Amino acid sequence: MDWKTKRRTFLQGATAMLASSALPGAAATSVADKYDDMLVIDALCFGKDWGEDVFSALRAANYSGIIESLPRKDLQTAIDALVEWRARIKDNEDKLMPALKAADFQRAKDSNRTAVMMNFQNSTMLNGDVDNIDALHALGMRSFQLTYNARNLVGDGCLERTNAGLSDFGLEVVERMNDTGVLIDLSHCGDQTTLDGIAFSKQPVAITHTMCDALRSHPRAKTDEQIRNCAEKGGVIGMIALGYFVGPDPGGDTTIEHYADHIEHAVNVAGKEHIGISTDYPPQGISPWATYDEWYVPRTGFFKPSYELRWPPWIPALDTPDRYRNLMVVLDRRGWSAGDMERLLGLNWLRLLSETIG
Repeated sequence: MDWKTKRRTFLQGATAMLASSALPGAAATSVADKYDDMLVIDALCFGKDWGEDVFSALRAANYSGIIESLPRKDLQTAIDALVEWRARIKDNEDKLMPALKAADFQRAKDSNRTAVMMNFQNSTMLNGDVDNIDALHALGMRSFQLTYNARNLVGDGCLERTNAGLSDFGLEVVERMNDTGVLIDLSHCGDQTTLDGIAFSKQPVAITHTMCDALRSHPRAKTDEQIRNCAEKGGVIGMIALGYFVGPDPGGDTTIEHYADHIEHAVNVAGKEHIGISTDYPPQGISPWATYDEWYVPRTGFFKPSYELRWPPWIPALDTPDRYRNLMVVLDRRGWSAGDMERLLGLNWLRLLSETIG
């Protein structure tokens, strides 16, 4: 069954599920009250010192699933991180479970837990050997970015001076990821590497956390062409919730309305079946723990000026576990249906993962 047939079958089932939930009197329920019944997947969310504050925020945010960012300096670092995560999940089986297949996210929802999908934001941990994809997959990895900001053996990142696409090794990596059942993530890839990743993959791909270049010209943003190509391949693009990425201009006040603008622009380009959500920060938000000295200052040392870092980096209405309840109110006011919001919040990711990781 090709991905187009899989997508059609999945959407038919999702539509039937949504229709069956439209019980008499549901219209009287406020849109935010419907949120707790929805399956929500944050496509890049990582814990800050995994303790009770993180677990409480996961539950308050109603996260059935997150895609976690793991250390990726080299192969041993990656293996250690995956082993550590296996232990963390085992020690917190009442709160967490591993996301090894798409169905695990629904299992997590049904059991009031959060499924954690292991992702690396680079391919440096492969140590130049495609066989290491199989080894890391066996330990629980289900996704990784082809590049981060700089060039690696696979291709160019978004901050690289040049704009080369995938290398020959990069083509091998894409093919092995497809064959192994590892989701390709193009979030930090350079322009041509992004286009090549979409074109050369046999499977749909993800851009887990990005924004629209048409609204915010930035090295991390994706153009309409990239967004459209990703969607036409069956992929999903996650809109990032960082304020300095979605704000209209440096020094301006960024609000949840700007975030909704990026979502709606991406939907107009790609369709509502291909856009999802992601934060790129912990479930409790950034402001509860970050300070200017520990968040902003270190980043000025490893991001180029073109990254246009700003302080504070958060959007107040999205820097709380109620972030996506707040978003639903905004989207409801803009005319979105509950069904389209549920696709945005989780079902689009679930469909993509069913076609890629299994």
